[in-house]
Amino acid sequence: MSQAAAPAPKPRSGRTEHGRRRVRSALALAALELFAEQGFEATTVDQIADAAGVGRRTFFRYFRSKEDVVFPGHDERLAEVVERLAGADPAADPLLVLGSTAEVVLEMYLAEPEVSLKRFELTREVPALRDKEIASIDRYQRVFARYLRERFAGEPGGDLRAAVAAAAVVAAHNHVLRQWLKSGGALDAKRSLREAVEHVAEALADRRSAVEQVGEGENVVVGVVRTTAPTGVVLKQLEDALRELR
Repeated sequence: MSQAAAPAPKPRSGRTEHGRRRVRSALALAALELFAEQGFEATTVDQIADAAGVGRRTFFRYFRSKEDVVFPGHDERLAEVVERLAGADPAADPLLVLGSTAEVVLEMYLAEPEVSLKRFELTREVPALRDKEIASIDRYQRVFARYLRERFAGEPGGDLRAAVAAAAVVAAHNHVLRQWLKSGGALDAKRSLREAVEHVAEALADRRSAVEQVGEGENVVVGVVRTTAPTGVVLKQLEDALRELR
């Protein structure tokens, strides 16, 4: 007579940051596996908590809903981004500051590759989760733009330059992240992101004089691009838009 398999040990909800991350990761992984097996709509919070070996109350200490469990750690990482930008060296190149900050966001995905890869597959299939992912990306972009507006304050066309640069850096980050996900985690994502941000900085520096010519009464061309577009496509559209300002 075969013995039943021993249940998986319950992740402890320790009070340390490491303990909290472990529980959060266990919940996220359990949720993603259940979503893949039985569908997002058919999965309940109770099922997720049970699969992770914790109680319903513990689940809600970490997440507000089952949609939130797909994107663990974003609130904490956004707060870290805000703090990092607030303490950045005012003499440093602002785009390079954004690049190193975007790398901090990227590390959140790289630290939990299994969760990130499963989430990538899921968000391509569930529109509600894809919308939530886009909203999460927008939060980072707004923080980046606010930082750049402060750095470019008083400069001609500073607000437009800040909006364009923030969008370009976020697009570069998202492009690299998706390339890493498609590679199954094999791509050197940090190196690729640094190269992409350097490309963005060079392209925007070449067109800076055009942005500075924008003034009251002049035409402003705003380029709208998908956050999933490759970096090269984003930069080409930005360059075309800025060329119209001349």
